[in-house]
Amino acid sequence: MTRILVTGGAGYLGSVLVPSLLDRDFDVTVIDSFIYGQDSLAAICYHPRFSLVRGDVRSMETMAPLLKRADIVIPLAALVGAPLCDRDPLAATSTNLQAIEDMVGLLSPTQRVIMPVSNSGYGIGTGDALCTEESPLRPVSLYGRDKVAAERILLERHPATVTLRLATVFGMSPRMRLDLLVNDFTYRACTDRFIVLFESHFKRNFIHVRDVARAFLHAIDNFEPMRGGPYNVGLSDANLSKRELCERIQAHVPSFVFSESNIGKDPDQRDYIVSNEKIERTGFAPMFSLDDGIRELVKGAVMIQNRRYSNV
Repeated sequence: MTRILVTGGAGYLGSVLVPSLLDRDFDVTVIDSFIYGQDSLAAICYHPRFSLVRGDVRSMETMAPLLKRADIVIPLAALVGAPLCDRDPLAATSTNLQAIEDMVGLLSPTQRVIMPVSNSGYGIGTGDALCTEESPLRPVSLYGRDKVAAERILLERHPATVTLRLATVFGMSPRMRLDLLVNDFTYRACTDRFIVLFESHFKRNFIHVRDVARAFLHAIDNFEPMRGGPYNVGLSDANLSKRELCERIQAHVPSFVFSESNIGKDPDQRDYIVSNEKIERTGFAPMFSLDDGIRELVKGAVMIQNRRYSNV
C-alpha cells in the first residue's frame, strides 16, 4: 500500500485533498499544527488508513520518523499569502522555505514529492503574454520569493519531484478561507453588496480547490512522465481582471454593486496571465468552472462568519 505524508493537511487544500486520497485507498498521515483551531478532518477520523499528528513541520525531530515511512510527500504546510507572511516574516521563511530545505536532506532518492507552489512567483507578468513554466519568475512578496526558492531547491536537489504552480484557488472547503480573491469578492457581494476596486485591471488566473485535489491525484498517477518539472495549474478560460471577476459575480448576485477608484493602491501588486497548456498536455483537465465556484460560494455565504475564515 502506498503511504502518503501530507504536511498541513488540515488546511484549506488539505482538508479537500486528504479525503480524496483515502478514497483512492492510499494510507495517509497528516501532520498539522492546527494554528487556526480547525476541526476540518473530523469527518475522516474513523478511517482505518488515516493517521493524524499534531506537530510543527519545522522540527526535523518530529518530521524524520514521518518522512522515513512515506512513499510520497505532499508538503502543504505553509504560512500562505503576502499579508500573513509580512506580519511574521521569520515564521514565514522558516516554514515556507527552511522546513522544505531541511526536509530534502532527509529524503531518499526514491521518495516522491509533489509540492504546491503559488504562481504568484510570476509577480508582474509581461502584459498580454501568457506566463509559461519557462517565463522569468519575478515575485513581488516575501511569500512569493520563499515559494520560488523552495521550488528551486526541490527541483535541483531532489529529482523525484513535481511542483504544481497553483492559480488563485477558490471554492468551499472544510477549512474555509475568505482571504482568497474569488472567495472574498463573492462573500462580500453576498453580505456587503458593495466593493471598491483598486487597480481593477490587474489580472490573475483561478482554479477550484477540488480541481487542485484532482491535480495532485493526476500527478501521482502520471508521476514518471511529469517528474522533475513545474506545472501551472489553472483554468485556461479564467485569466481575468478584478473588474471582470466582479462582473462574473454580479451575474449570480444581481444586487452586487462595485466601483473603481483611481485613488489608492492595491497592496497585492501581482498582475499576470498564465498558460496551463503543459499540464493539459499530460491529460489533466479541470472539472469545475469559475461560475460553478461562484454558485457554490453564494450558497456557502449563508453559513459563513467572516471572522472565522481568514489567515490574518
